Amino acid sequence: MDLFASTPLPPLAERLRPQKLSDVVGQQHLLAAGKPLHTAVQSGKPHSMLLWGPPGVGKTTLARIFAQSFQAQFLPLSAVLSGVKDIRLAVEQAQMALQRGQITILFVDEVHRFNKSQQDAFLPYVESGLLTFIGATTENPSFEVNPALLSRAQVYTLHSLCSEDLQVLAHKALALPEYQNISITQEAQETLVHMADGDGRRFLNLLEQSLQAALAQSNTQIDSALLSQCLGSQLRRFDKGGDSFYEQISALHKSVRGSHPNAALYWFTRMADGGADMAYLSRRIVRMAWEDIGLADPRAMQLANDAATTYERLGSPEGELALAQAVLYLAAAPKSNAGYLAYKQARQFVAQEPTREVPVHLRNAPTQLMQQLGYGHAYRYAHDEPHAYAAGETYMPDGIAEPEFYQPVERGLEIKLREKLQWLKSLDEQA
Repeated sequence: MDLFASTPLPPLAERLRPQKLSDVVGQQHLLAAGKPLHTAVQSGKPHSMLLWGPPGVGKTTLARIFAQSFQAQFLPLSAVLSGVKDIRLAVEQAQMALQRGQITILFVDEVHRFNKSQQDAFLPYVESGLLTFIGATTENPSFEVNPALLSRAQVYTLHSLCSEDLQVLAHKALALPEYQNISITQEAQETLVHMADGDGRRFLNLLEQSLQAALAQSNTQIDSALLSQCLGSQLRRFDKGGDSFYEQISALHKSVRGSHPNAALYWFTRMADGGADMAYLSRRIVRMAWEDIGLADPRAMQLANDAATTYERLGSPEGELALAQAVLYLAAAPKSNAGYLAYKQARQFVAQEPTREVPVHLRNAPTQLMQQLGYGHAYRYAHDEPHAYAAGETYMPDGIAEPEFYQPVERGLEIKLREKLQWLKSLDEQA
């Protein structure tokens, strides 16, 4: 038997790769009639663009379809594997194609991984029109793509595939000749949709594993039992250092700030479920306590610190309970950013002010010379004054009125702090 006589089938995701826009599943906000990318193909004139979206939503497929639609030479580069030498070779190929009257589309996958010099290497050829640039990225182009290149490329945002989109892909797969005798239960299909988490390529890979397992066992149906056998435990998509990570951190922080404990717990659990770094999360939770609760409830800072210490001692998953409860407490606690704002204002004030001497009456006088120079003279010891407060005393450098950086809010403990500071101010006015 000749083991090399037959060529193995390409992966299911490759076999189902669309060849024209009408075959693309999802992204109808860009591809439906009258929408931007549909209009771009109809115009017959290609333009440079950045396709920004999560993995497995069709960025590479769309780039290939554009090249076919414009009968262009398609030159794919991977920013992970390619360098300036590859860009120069692509330029040479584009110049030869131009002599034949053919345009060139340079497709750069994961363009955010190109450094500035690599992006600059093909920028002049995009400007001259020799290359039509299409970049694919999972990261926010505003942060990862050079402004000069970004200004010359239209950014299109692609979305994760919804449940209905993934079910369409399942129908297409089961219509292939080799799988026509296999069906899938609704429960199993919903499980695959859940595990794929909006990633079409991952969905098809999981489905293909299931289909191959069914064929191997001569099963005509994929059910939940078969999925548990062939797939095991699979984590949903979670980008530990990219946009998805920081977007969810933002959602968690804003849910805490907005005093919605259940929403905050949801985002915290989403991140824990996706494999986020809990040590990082614990640090962010401590930050939330200081920034958004502050002196309105000093217990929040203590509880957040205790939760972080507990997690450090117990690790996952036991320590996650402490962090989850800290999130709930912070979300339910009274909110104040008065301390946060006061600190920011003080920093700005100090940065703009010239360096001023400490007033003589506030200086220590540990030596006889300092005493002779008047250091500490006329200093009023607050504990010896009525109410332990030196009414009318000044503590700022000479010539500067004391700014009112700190404005306690009328929530939580700061209600009492506000009343206390107003009373002390009245004593100063009387003095």
